[in-house]
Amino acid sequence: MTESLPSTAPGTDPATDVSTVWRTVLDMVGGTTRPPSRISVQLGSASIEMEWAHLADAAAPGVAPSAPGVAPPALEEAGEPLWEPVRTPLVGTFYRAPEPGAKPYVDVGDIVEPGDQIGIVEAMKLMNPILADITGRVVEICVSDGQPVQYDQPLLLLEPWEGE
Repeated sequence: MTESLPSTAPGTDPATDVSTVWRTVLDMVGGTTRPPSRISVQLGSASIEMEWAHLADAAAPGVAPSAPGVAPPALEEAGEPLWEPVRTPLVGTFYRAPEPGAKPYVDVGDIVEPGDQIGIVEAMKLMNPILADITGRVVEICVSDGQPVQYDQPLLLLEPWEGE
């Protein structure tokens, strides 16, 4: 996907306005559920290119693999996933466990309910609990332990669950 930046006042290059480039990148990423696998920005004459990995691609570095015996996320015929992301409400560092070496709050295959803690985001030296908002089975952990996260970034994916 390539995006052209909006024109500005005559005689100025929109690519030199860093805030314009940043807003354009955010607009392009805004409606997606997964971060792009590649971003290329060229400032002279303004060109922004982004690529997203396909679901069928191998897991990206830093992404926890599925547990043995756990089916991958189901897909509808239109190709849209049936799972819901648990997103971070703030920028910081994501931790899967309460302390180094401890058992993670959740693993792939676990069932969580609304209010269950799935991790922690450390922001400004404060540990902020991240809670599930639906009942679901964890199908993918999107962020490795100790990795930086951005606002609204998916941390894990839940397959909605009604129990058995």
